[in-house]
Amino acid sequence: MIATEKTTGRPVPIPSSLPLLPVRDTVVFPHMILPLDVSRVKSVKALEEAMAAHHLIFIAAQKRVETEDPQLDDIFPTGTVAKILELLKMPNGQLKILVEGQARGRLLQFHSIEDRGYTEVAVELLKEGTSLTPEIQALMRQCTQLFEQYVKLNRRISVETVIALNTVDDPARFADTVASNMLIKISDKQILLEIVDPKERLERLVDMLNGEIEILNIERRIQNRVRTQIEKTQKEYYLNEQMKAIQKELKQKDDNTKEMDELREKIKEAKMSKEATEAAEKEVGRLEKMMPFSPEATVIRTYLDWLIGLPWSVTTKDNLDIERARTILDEDHYGLDKVKERMIEYIAVLKLVKKIKGPILCFVGPPGVGKTSLAKSIARSLEREFTKVSLGGVRDESEIRGHRRTYIGSLPGRIIQSLRKVKTRNPVFLLDEIDKMGMDWRGDPAAALLEVLDPEQNKSFVDHFLDVEFDLSEVFFICTANTLSSIPPSLQDRFEVIRFSGYTEVEKFNIARKYLIPKQMKEHGIGVQDAQITDDAIRVIIREYTREAGVRNLERSLATLCRKAAKILVSNSVEKPIQITDKSIGEMLGVPEFSQERAAENSVGVSTGLAWTEHGGEILAIEVAQMPGKGKLFLTGKLGEVMQESAQAALSFIRANARKWHIKDASFKTQDYHIHVPEGATPKDGPSAGTAIATALISAMTQRPVRKKIAMTGEITLHGRVLPIGGLKEKSLAAYREGMKTVLYPEGNRKDLADIPEDIKGHLKMIPVKHMEQVLSLALDGKSIHHRGAPAS
Repeated sequence: MIATEKTTGRPVPIPSSLPLLPVRDTVVFPHMILPLDVSRVKSVKALEEAMAAHHLIFIAAQKRVETEDPQLDDIFPTGTVAKILELLKMPNGQLKILVEGQARGRLLQFHSIEDRGYTEVAVELLKEGTSLTPEIQALMRQCTQLFEQYVKLNRRISVETVIALNTVDDPARFADTVASNMLIKISDKQILLEIVDPKERLERLVDMLNGEIEILNIERRIQNRVRTQIEKTQKEYYLNEQMKAIQKELKQKDDNTKEMDELREKIKEAKMSKEATEAAEKEVGRLEKMMPFSPEATVIRTYLDWLIGLPWSVTTKDNLDIERARTILDEDHYGLDKVKERMIEYIAVLKLVKKIKGPILCFVGPPGVGKTSLAKSIARSLEREFTKVSLGGVRDESEIRGHRRTYIGSLPGRIIQSLRKVKTRNPVFLLDEIDKMGMDWRGDPAAALLEVLDPEQNKSFVDHFLDVEFDLSEVFFICTANTLSSIPPSLQDRFEVIRFSGYTEVEKFNIARKYLIPKQMKEHGIGVQDAQITDDAIRVIIREYTREAGVRNLERSLATLCRKAAKILVSNSVEKPIQITDKSIGEMLGVPEFSQERAAENSVGVSTGLAWTEHGGEILAIEVAQMPGKGKLFLTGKLGEVMQESAQAALSFIRANARKWHIKDASFKTQDYHIHVPEGATPKDGPSAGTAIATALISAMTQRPVRKKIAMTGEITLHGRVLPIGGLKEKSLAAYREGMKTVLYPEGNRKDLADIPEDIKGHLKMIPVKHMEQVLSLALDGKSIHHRGAPAS
């Protein structure tokens, strides 16, 4: 059913209250004829009411398109009173209408007519000036010129619009006609609708037209550039296709075609995974269509070279002879029985099941104990290739996962680079110094290693440069570290940790005699008939020149001896062999770096503690001085927070039990105590010096000396309990090295005695303690301390 009312040209009286028609994505201007689709129930009711009365309705734009039932705050207050020219009802209940804007209006009141189901608003008409001043005429002419340029640049606007515009004399109607035909945002059109003054509206239109013309000019320049590039590419493609057709007719191939055929042949020979083969074939297809010397062609060639060069299907066959492996490991390394036994177990299981998922071994120990060289020996025993990546100082995640190909000079990560270099997919892969990695804005390499070192994930490792999966599950990964403290727990969870302890003097002697001396003599061109080093000389070097957990400095000292011997052999006619004895060591190596009695003698206020470092065990001389003061505690020697807290806990324990040791309470108010740990340039931290600090404090307060040749380790609580510590083996080695005779250690570490070599336990008296009372009774000279309630030992 169509309801039609033709305009008569006479002014239409506008009532003060009209039905509301909110619209979503358009702005209706006065004198503008516009079709609209109406489907919301309230809007349909409002139209029916308007058609039944005076055919007038108030149209206002919504602030948000998604609002289904707009209220007063959801619509712009300025809108247009419009006349309904035509109305068409559709079968689905929707309405199609044709409206003509009559006048601007401002919404005053908002009434919801519940019984009729529509919204009615009170409207105030906004009067516009119509005076045609010279300034307004100038603005209209400028606006007409700009609009003509705008229409020429924007092909979506009909040229007839400009012709129709020239017939409009009324400035308000002129401005509204231009605004309604501009393709701008709804918010900008609403701004123009809200400007009542025609002059101000024309000025705003000039600004908007200038801005739109500038944007359209930029768009045109971009389109022209793109069109030129496309034409150039199409021309090149057309010429290439012509060249191929000519070559096909002549049955010839150019160099580029031969290269493509060679690449496809190499892809087949590489026996890649299905995913990698598809990616490589796709890149070859792209490369074939490009100009040979274009930058992108170079990037694709580099990518294909990496894909083809990887050992997708190349493996080395394992030698699973257990006795041969045991012989090789014993040839290369003295001791390390636990590690060797673990490798024999690995080979035995591999012999039975043919393939093992993992393991990821992590060798943890001080420098110079043979972690890296043992990994090489493992590779030799299995007859696998060996490759190594040092992770010390690595801070960039791309070092592990590679760079994406969008970057200039991008490359795969060091994992993929090493596999290409070693040319096999199952090498022994050493990740050295894994505890020395850093982290910055470029990512966390430790987190990137999770995918590499997780047996559940590394079978589908994706390097950013390759962007295809590569199977790392057959790689035997071994990591090395000096300490686990700087390795994230999530990464530690992937490791099977094998700890390397420092060597004893006997072990160092055997390593020097069986491995280091023959190696250094060979490297320096000295035969057995030319020079000999006595056993006493080796022991002097170990004791007085190279106190360390490993044997690196020992090897350097032996190398120095070999150089000195080589100089003597070349420059003088001497009787062979040259004898290097403990008497001649001083002349060849200089003054000893370490005296036999390095540790401070225990005395009043001086005790000996034991500490663990990344380089092995060390002793700590704890010194306490008592002086008149106000009960203050001074701590020096570059002590860490934990060690300072141990000192505070020790002092609190002593103050709480002062009467048991006949210490006057007043002394804590009139005396200051200074605790110092010598070698102040070296940072020291950890709780295990608690017993030594407490012993030195009580010794100073009671003037009872600490017994000679006794060292101690253990964490102390406020009630005097001695708690377990770590690194007992390394600390025991340090005590033995420094000539200690007795070591007091926590009862909770009794299980760690099995790790201490028998020859060390033969020289050291290892006494477990539970409470400070036991420590004091064993460590202090003089009358034994007895008190009520002391715990049983």
